[in-house]
Amino acid sequence: MTPKYKVAIIGSTGRGDYGHGLDGVWKTLPECEVVGVADADAAGRAKAIERTGAARGYADYREMLEKERPQIVAVCPRWIDQHRDMALACAEYGCHMYMEKPLCRTIGEADELTRACEMRHLKVAVAHLSRYSPVLTQVKRLIADGIIGDVLEIRARGKEDARGGAEDLWVLGTHVLDLMCALAGTPETCSATLYEGKQRALPEQIRPGNEGLGPLLGNRVDATYHFPNGITGYFNSQKGAGGNPNRFGLRVFGSKGVIDLVSGYARPAYLIQDPLWGGPKATAKWQPITSHGLDQAETITDLDYAGVHPVAARDLIDSIEKGREPLCSIQHARTAVEMVLAVFESHRSGQAVALPLARTEHPLAGWK
Repeated sequence: MTPKYKVAIIGSTGRGDYGHGLDGVWKTLPECEVVGVADADAAGRAKAIERTGAARGYADYREMLEKERPQIVAVCPRWIDQHRDMALACAEYGCHMYMEKPLCRTIGEADELTRACEMRHLKVAVAHLSRYSPVLTQVKRLIADGIIGDVLEIRARGKEDARGGAEDLWVLGTHVLDLMCALAGTPETCSATLYEGKQRALPEQIRPGNEGLGPLLGNRVDATYHFPNGITGYFNSQKGAGGNPNRFGLRVFGSKGVIDLVSGYARPAYLIQDPLWGGPKATAKWQPITSHGLDQAETITDLDYAGVHPVAARDLIDSIEKGREPLCSIQHARTAVEMVLAVFESHRSGQAVALPLARTEHPLAGWK
């Protein structure tokens, strides 16, 4: 097949690198040609060229965009303080994008990116793994068929390792917040409290976040979201509380049963048809849900990042060709960012906040 799309890759060795492997997938797609890699770090750039099969390397991504004029760019760094500038540059050159999550740091940045892409009719796919999983499709079908009755609430937890709390909310929580929205829609309100230890977190405890996250507060997060269909969602994370294995994922509680859904691509979900939710008097057993349905064997062998990137890349290409939105679009990613920032805004204000948020800057910026 003659390559149809010129693809460029932006990385940042030492400052988010190439994310969770967003760079390597493009050389495996016969419809794509990797024309360039940009990375300010010379050693990292050389390794990326070898890894991706890129034709050329650049220290400056703007120079790469100017010279190569790609149709698609993989914006790979995990550090989100660079996402706004990188994505705006790509939009200026008319490039569709596959981006690492989270999308950006503030609502103002998210709206700026959204406007720039919509004005040029550009597609942006974001690497929230579960959105692309066929297991999610099966879960949604089973819920729609009433297998757990009326959905009452969704409970999500982060990984709760050393990053537990607000950092976990950002770097891992957006996966399960986005998954929550995939099942329940867009939340209307958020009520949240942040803690340092066992005490309510105070403005003087605000610190710079790792990985370019911006201001950060709290090693414990308790957040409640209300959705328009009467479903209540919860996100919680406490530093060091996760254990091994951890609880990273969510559970959907219905009037007739529970579905347990971990974050990831093609990871099995589990169902228990029990109105007692698996309590000591339960007679039902947990049943797996795979990409083929309830109690079916899984045939997908490449899980998580290895499995999702080819699916997401091809979905992005299909969305470009058909004029539809990707399975995980910039709008989805913006909502996940807003859900994170709503936690900070609710804690700052001491009350529930309505979504969409009125503030476009970071709620903790300048709080004293």
